[in-house]
Amino acid sequence: MPTALSARLRRALPRPRLTRRRIVIGAVVLAVLVGALSWAVRPSSPGYRITSQMITVQTGPAGTTPISLDTTYYQPDSASAAHPAAAVLLAHGFGGTKDDVADDAKDLASRGYAVLAWTAEGFGESGGQIHLDSPDWEVKDAQHLIDWLSARPEVRKDGPRDPRVAAVGASYGGGLALMLAGYDRRVDAIVPQITWNDLGNAFLPSATGAGASSGVFKKGWAGIFFTGGAVPAALPGSGAAVPGAGGATLPGAGGALTPPTGATPTCGRFAADLCAAYLSIATTGRATPDQLALLERSSPASVLDRIHAPALLIQGQADSLFPLSEADANAKGIAANGTPVQVDWFIGGHDGGNGPQSDQDRNRYLTVQWLDHYLLGKGSAPSTSFTYSRLAGIDANTDSVVALGYSVHGYPGLSGQSSTTVTVAGPPQPAVNPPNGTPAGISTVPGVGGGPAGATGGTAQDVPGQHADFYSEPLKSTVDVVGTPTVRVRAASPTGQAVLFVKLYDVDPHSGATLPDGLVAPVRLTGLPATLADAPAVTVTLPGIVHQFQAGHRLRVTVATSDQAYLSPPDPTVYQLAVTGGVRLPTVHSTPIASPDLIWRWILAGLAAALAIGTVVAIVLGRRRHRKFSNRSGSARLSPRDDPDQSHLARADLADIPLVVSGLRKEYGDGFVAVSKVDFTVRRGQVVGLLGPNGAGKTTSLRVLMGLTKPTAGDIYVFGHRLVSGAPVLSRLGALVEGPGFLPHLSGLANLQLYWRSTGRPLADARLDEALDIAGLGDAVHRRIKTYSHGMRQRLAIAQAMLGLPELLVLDEPTDGLDPPQIAEMRRVLRRYATDGRAVLVSSHLLAEVEQTCTHVVVVHKGTVVADGPVDDIVGDSPSVQFDVSDPATATEVLNRSGVRSVSGEGNGTLIADLDGADRADVVAELVRAGVGVNRVVPRRRLEDAFLSLVGGDTKASGER
Repeated sequence: MPTALSARLRRALPRPRLTRRRIVIGAVVLAVLVGALSWAVRPSSPGYRITSQMITVQTGPAGTTPISLDTTYYQPDSASAAHPAAAVLLAHGFGGTKDDVADDAKDLASRGYAVLAWTAEGFGESGGQIHLDSPDWEVKDAQHLIDWLSARPEVRKDGPRDPRVAAVGASYGGGLALMLAGYDRRVDAIVPQITWNDLGNAFLPSATGAGASSGVFKKGWAGIFFTGGAVPAALPGSGAAVPGAGGATLPGAGGALTPPTGATPTCGRFAADLCAAYLSIATTGRATPDQLALLERSSPASVLDRIHAPALLIQGQADSLFPLSEADANAKGIAANGTPVQVDWFIGGHDGGNGPQSDQDRNRYLTVQWLDHYLLGKGSAPSTSFTYSRLAGIDANTDSVVALGYSVHGYPGLSGQSSTTVTVAGPPQPAVNPPNGTPAGISTVPGVGGGPAGATGGTAQDVPGQHADFYSEPLKSTVDVVGTPTVRVRAASPTGQAVLFVKLYDVDPHSGATLPDGLVAPVRLTGLPATLADAPAVTVTLPGIVHQFQAGHRLRVTVATSDQAYLSPPDPTVYQLAVTGGVRLPTVHSTPIASPDLIWRWILAGLAAALAIGTVVAIVLGRRRHRKFSNRSGSARLSPRDDPDQSHLARADLADIPLVVSGLRKEYGDGFVAVSKVDFTVRRGQVVGLLGPNGAGKTTSLRVLMGLTKPTAGDIYVFGHRLVSGAPVLSRLGALVEGPGFLPHLSGLANLQLYWRSTGRPLADARLDEALDIAGLGDAVHRRIKTYSHGMRQRLAIAQAMLGLPELLVLDEPTDGLDPPQIAEMRRVLRRYATDGRAVLVSSHLLAEVEQTCTHVVVVHKGTVVADGPVDDIVGDSPSVQFDVSDPATATEVLNRSGVRSVSGEGNGTLIADLDGADRADVVAELVRAGVGVNRVVPRRRLEDAFLSLVGGDTKASGER
């Protein structure tokens, strides 16, 4: 039976007429919504079939050695002889198996590619030995797998025994992709990642360009490689075909305790020639021409001039195994053939892991785009621009690292498009080469970076007496380095030779030195004079980096004699070292790019916006129709809140008052009333404290004030303007309510500047110096946020709220995390701020601080204001009395019988009693009659007492939202 209310509503509101047009529109909207819902909740289907099998190939120099390879084939459901699919050969990292790339294979198969993954020779269940991507073994293996794909009816063909196929892999798999493309023209596209150009140069690098024959042996990584040939585990960061899509472990971490089948105690599953080469180089630290030739046969450098498959080269910035220079050499060699090449650097690598999620998504997007075009002919040719990433900060929602991508027109190489030279200086210095390289300095611990944060070089250490340091002056402006810096070094040695390790540190004057990505340039010098005066300058090319050297920081060039990742000369000696001139820092002209994740967010946001616009249009049309009907019937009137044209009208009578809160009410949808009725005013020159027990409505009131939630009723006026989202008057207000979000890798000053620029106002209007002076941060503002204590972050947040010296400052618990001296300083800060016509509204639970800081107090209890006025007036109303008595226990019993509200002891015979209207003389008489000596009776005028009397001792939470 309808209620009286529903009957009145039916009479008041117009009845909708079901016209043909409305029925059609409604049906369309319903169909769209049902379709969207069905799409969102539809059961997922893999869309492919998986088949695992052993495939025997005839390989070896003569092509007659049978080797069994453990494979898995992912066949898309959409692929058939009538509708063939392009194929992808998916290779794993060193020490891993086909299982390491299973997630990548499934992803590609779900996109319609036929994917064949396999375990390389010498690993897992596959037979054979490790030949390091030899053209006679692993490359021939892959060629036979291409033959196998060509026999599949569901795989697209370009000709007899010529499938449409790409080779994709990371690290060991990336080297295989490059080698295969050089030996087999059937490969139509390649995506090598974090891989090498020349194994000789990679394991015997020389930063002077002298070549592997004069390089310094990378014993740490070589040892990990050799160990990885004995156990079935994967190199860190090498298991994923698309960075970020596969976990990897350190060789030996979780591997079998006994050698796999075919392994020998000395060599594991390495081929005998490679094993002998490793044992020799690891012993002497030098490689013979034959050994270098053996490594060269397994190096893409030997076949770059034969690669015609378009190549997407993805390389990690945090990689001391295969640094950016390896990808650079591959890119230049392939591009020389006229072959399309795109280069991408991401924040990760063998030391840095898979990188931030934003980088993983971007690299996955680039990979799919590359394959879609060159295998399927989809879309226009991908750009051959150069892309890279820079660490941006920490995602406040996930606590994960966030990277920003940048694009550069054309590949500039490691020398950049332009450069800045920074002078470094210091006197010539001696440095000791320790016997057998012990103790040794630390740059990056090979394979233990574990992520971008672990590869920042923050733990780099140099042994005292074993290095020379040369410093620049503080930088006058920030330099964004993208590429390989260079520096000129001079050295003298009594033995005529030296092995040195050159590093470029970023020295923050407050938080110390950081070695970007933990990378170091090894140098072997020969023919050196005994004295430094006769030593020529040698140009050292430092590792490629992407790093921002901030203004105020110094550069430090350190020339060390040892590094635990490399093999040093065994004999102790003393070198003389010097640096000539400055450091050349390469830079590029780049533009920010959106990550695929951001692109999809924009697409979804666009769909949501379209849906929202349709909803708003429908509501507006409905309201207009209702208003017209109501105005005709005389049953409704428009209020200023309903009329958007009235929302920004200012009240002239309130134009000089910073804040007026009138009739504020906030009720949530479930009926919970957080604020029932709040009224108060904040005038110029006042510091107003907003007090109340938990659940009283303080935070809700501040959230409404800052536009973080909408009120149910009431109005807020700031300098006479009704407060609405986006109102220009908000520029006159500064606030700290929800807590700030700072980028930890930037200094406090840089964070403040970034925040102010985001407001769109000129930096000159920020009045930074004045805000910093009031907040009292001092030199700490130049330190990186990650070095700040909680209290320092809080003070910086308050400085941020003070930028531009807003006329009204709103702070929620500003003393949170501050120690007593800082709290006292904050008291002075707020008092200083409320001058020159400014005003402060502060919410705090520290009643004693409010009493000493604030000029006025607003006490809120159960959603309403129970007291409002000057602090002295509020304290004057306190009913508390202090009794100094001879017998506190008896006095407490007497006071409780006398009807007082509460009694508490403070020691030494002092009691504090809330008389709750009882006559003080009568209470004293009761104490005397009970034999209690009363030494003193004085009013206890404290804000705390007044507060407790106003809220009735109710200080417990009541579910405030």
